Amino acid sequence: MTQLQEMGQRAQRAARVLNTISTSKKNEALNAIAENLIHCQSEILEANAKDMEAAWASGMSASLLDRLSLTPKRLNAIAQSVQEVTALPDPVGKVIGGGTNPNGLRIEKVSVPLGVVGMIFEARPNVVVDAAVLCLKSSNASILRGGKEAICTSSALEQAMRKALESVQLPADCIQLVKDTSRNSALEMMKLNGYIDVLIPRGGAGLIRSVVENATVPVIETGTGNCHVYVDNSCDIEMACQIVDNAKTSRPSVCNAIENVLVHRGIASSFLPLMKKALDARHVELRGCPETVRILGGCVTTASEEDYDTEFLDYILAVKVVNSLEEAIQHINTHGTRHSECIVTRDYANSRKFVCEVDAAAVYVNASTRFTDGGEFGLGAEIGISTQKLHARGPMGLNELTSYKYIVEGNGQIR
Repeated sequence: MTQLQEMGQRAQRAARVLNTISTSKKNEALNAIAENLIHCQSEILEANAKDMEAAWASGMSASLLDRLSLTPKRLNAIAQSVQEVTALPDPVGKVIGGGTNPNGLRIEKVSVPLGVVGMIFEARPNVVVDAAVLCLKSSNASILRGGKEAICTSSALEQAMRKALESVQLPADCIQLVKDTSRNSALEMMKLNGYIDVLIPRGGAGLIRSVVENATVPVIETGTGNCHVYVDNSCDIEMACQIVDNAKTSRPSVCNAIENVLVHRGIASSFLPLMKKALDARHVELRGCPETVRILGGCVTTASEEDYDTEFLDYILAVKVVNSLEEAIQHINTHGTRHSECIVTRDYANSRKFVCEVDAAAVYVNASTRFTDGGEFGLGAEIGISTQKLHARGPMGLNELTSYKYIVEGNGQIR
């Protein structure tokens, strides 16, 4: 038996315990985790400093270093998010539907845990906590496998959470971290049928594609964020500049940041210089179509077709001037990743057409795509943002970590 199979067995045993405990007991465990994350702050930040030093030496980009970095403020925010999950309703045991048949059978559709949730992710320390606590609240055990870039931080966070579980007499194996960050461990997790009930990848396009193509375990596909803002010819130009600036520069390394701006030809000459002025404060590199280059001049690199398909996760933005709303919608549905898309417009009919025809998990009218987030949507922390259409779509919170069963009660009926 491999080490991962042993972890799977322990997770199954822990999941059976979680399936029997009360909401108050789960909340007690979550409160203990929040407290112990702060209590262990020095050890966690020391571990993160080791990861940051190694990442810096390896030449990691500034945007990815930002994703990896933990500060006391960020750690406090993570602990606060745990407490927010504690305050959320328990998703398990809810009667979703049902009724009584003419033959007297009473049928209830009741929410139940998935069981053991596996997760493969990259250099995002907060994901360790987000995934673990959402699984715990929904009575699922978790097996987490992060990237080598964050292994010290992830291990410190795991230890803090496991100690908190033991302090309230729950199995530490409700939360387990895979310490082997080799490709072999990821491939084994993808095929850990019989131990893992569902696998969730969270990271870049390469990771997600690898999991989707290689996994035999059921997968919930979380998507890369090749997100767009379409600036309509009827828009408030100042609003459009603010939305583009926020959606690109507030945190470019996350999946709900935009990578493309589409501008209607009718306002391109007036809008693009103002947009560039706003983005210059963060030294955003623009890659534009020939019309964009004509308007803005040599400071813009001519975009390749590949640029319109790229999730840069950096201060880089692809720009294209389009002739119509229809062309913008076609471009988004061709190049987008069905994550988050935005239109800035004063035209109600155009907004309805955009909302109806753009295929994405979240579609915005006159608001930044940066709001695609479990916390912003009122779900507490999120385990990922699903871009698929089966079972879950968009930010995945507690309810998306449950399935259901039918409970049928009778008094001797036979068929």
